[in-house]
Amino acid sequence: MKFSEIISPSQIVLDLKATDRWVAIEELVNCLVTQKCIVETRRDSVIHAVKTREKTMSTGIGFGIAIPHASTDAIEKVTAVLARSSTGINFDSLDNQPVKLVVLFLVPTGQYQQHLKTLASISRFLNDRDFREQAEQAKTADDLYQLILKRES
Repeated sequence: MKFSEIISPSQIVLDLKATDRWVAIEELVNCLVTQKCIVETRRDSVIHAVKTREKTMSTGIGFGIAIPHASTDAIEKVTAVLARSSTGINFDSLDNQPVKLVVLFLVPTGQYQQHLKTLASISRFLNDRDFREQAEQAKTADDLYQLILKRES
């Protein structure tokens, strides 16, 4: 599965307001609710699932990156939201550095292989230094989405 298949320009937030991971998770889930990727009545259960996963070990993997994720029965297909923070978010990252790029993704319950494949796909993008630098400079959500498409081709 390509990253571009689980995200759209409307699921890219260029000015994440949160300064800590718990508020960031809520902000990102709210984006998915606004975009109708999650039914509003399932919002709290999705937040709970992501926060529960995050409490087991921080998804702040270093280099200014975090990939919070969870399996949930609140969705029928894999979905994600990509966000950028200009100030940085305290994600209790492995390198203790603030997070600038966050991808929150959700996978339907029971789809373990898909969960691993999605995590690997997103990690490939975010571990690419050139992509991260270009993502931090993108002026619009569509510009950032075009970067994703270009990198996939």
